[in-house]
Order: sequence, then structure tokens, then C-alpha cells
Amino acid sequence: MMRLTNPNATKEAKRLFAFIASLRGKRILTGQQECGRHGDFDDEMRYIQSVTDSLPAIRGLDFIHDDYDGTVQRSKEWAAKGGIVSICWHWGAPPDGFGYPDSQKEIDMEASLTEGTDLHNAILRHMDRAAAALKELQEANIPVLWRPFHEFDGQWFWWGKGGAEPFIRLWRMMYDRYTNLHKLNNLIWVLGYSGELKDGWYPGDAYCDIVGTDDYSVGTNIKKYSWLYERFGDRKPIPYHECGPIPDPDDLIRDGAHWLWFLTWHTIHIKEQNTPEHLRHVYSHPYTITLEELRELYPQNT
Repeated sequence: MMRLTNPNATKEAKRLFAFIASLRGKRILTGQQECGRHGDFDDEMRYIQSVTDSLPAIRGLDFIHDDYDGTVQRSKEWAAKGGIVSICWHWGAPPDGFGYPDSQKEIDMEASLTEGTDLHNAILRHMDRAAAALKELQEANIPVLWRPFHEFDGQWFWWGKGGAEPFIRLWRMMYDRYTNLHKLNNLIWVLGYSGELKDGWYPGDAYCDIVGTDDYSVGTNIKKYSWLYERFGDRKPIPYHECGPIPDPDDLIRDGAHWLWFLTWHTIHIKEQNTPEHLRHVYSHPYTITLEELRELYPQNT
């Protein structure tokens, strides 16, 4: 039986994790990343609803631009609708990076991991500010699919550019600080590989709960699913936590690509890489779970 790594996990986190794990080979959760590029964080959701008459089960949010208060508020609103909250973080490179371009800069990883350095202290300040936002969600009894340091093995973000060993130390440092110091027990730790899927980057079974990949190619990506399943399948649920073209549910069933959720990226990825006809097919398929059905399968008030 799969269990969360944090023995003090909240009942809400345990319940969500068990629900997700139970879906393998049976169903897939629909998901959509918000954007807010022009100040409208509901654009993607409205578009999906206008095309399919449904909403995704999972809403992807981001602490990008240090939008802690807004992310917390939208997370609460989504949870109130009965939805599942997923949060990633395009963390601008410390000490003072901001936004997506700065997340792709390079820093001295050894200094960042050495206690007492200015860079290490800056990293802790950034971590603690995000932890305070996540604590607000814990106080509201909202579990979070927490996906920090995503696409680490692609090595295009600062947290991966120093190589596997510093990344593993950084991941474990955040896990320890959030779990043991800040007592963030509402987090389900999602380890997000890139489409590169490189060996040697795994922080260990004790430091993550779910292991998946990001990939923007067409199809079910059964080879990537198989790569993950061979390494983690008996121990960790496996999602497709960023995509452009949404896999056809009929093809997922045929190939045995038992992703537990997909999360379509925003703007052109949902609107141009998926036709309205395909979206209607996906969101009406008996294999997929939308927000409307999620409320019945996984009611929040139990």
C-alpha cells in the first residue's frame, strides 16, 4: 500500500493521496494550468468550460512573480468548488531573482547549500515566504500537490544547472525545512522530471510522494510512462503533470499508459495544440474525471 512520506500528514492530504493512487489503470484526472499573463487567471478555465461545458478536476497554480497572496486566494476558491490544488514555483534565482527569465539564471549551488553564506540565507528567506503561504492553505484544510523544482533534470532552471548532487541536496533541504521546521503536513510532494528523464537525480523514496514527467509531444508517451513505472511504479503514483497536446483517452487505455492526471499548460498549449473537438472528446470521455464528477467521487466535506 502506498503511503505519504510524512507520518504527520493531515487527514485531507492522506485522503487525497489515497484517492489519486486508487485511480491507476481505471481513470485519469483532468487538469489545467492557469496563467494570468494579462491579469486574468480564469481565462483558460473559461475557455475549457465554453468548449466542453466542464471544468478540470485539478487547477495548476504557480508562485511565479512572488504571487503568494493571489495564489493562496485562488487555491481557496478552487478548493471551495470541490477541485484539487496543484502548485509549482518558477522561482527566480536567489538572492533577488523575479519571474520566469530569472528562474533560468545560474547561481553558485555550493554556496547556496552552505550554511552561513549570504546566498544560503537568501534561499531560506524565499523558502520561508512560500512556506507561510502554504501554511495558510493548511489552516484552511486544503491539501496541495506541491511540485517545486520541476524539470530539474532538463537543467534549464537554476536548481538543475549545478547537476544532480546539488539538486538532491536542495530538494532534501526544502523537504526537511517544510516538514520538520514549518510542520507543513498538507503537502503531497510531487517530483517533476522533465521529458529528458535522466537517471541519477532521484532524491529518494523518503523525500517524495508522487513521481511524474513533463512532456509536450503528441501521443500517450507510453515510453516515458514505462521508464517511470519501471523505477517507481510499485511505490509512487505517476502523473503527466505538464503537457501540451492532451493524450486521447482511448489511446491511453490501448497503450496502458496509466497516467493518474494530466495538466495542460496554459495559453497556446490549451487553445492551439488541442482542437475544440478533441477537448470535447477528452472531457466527455468516461475514462476522464472532470470537476463535476470529482465532486461526486471525492466530496470535500467528508
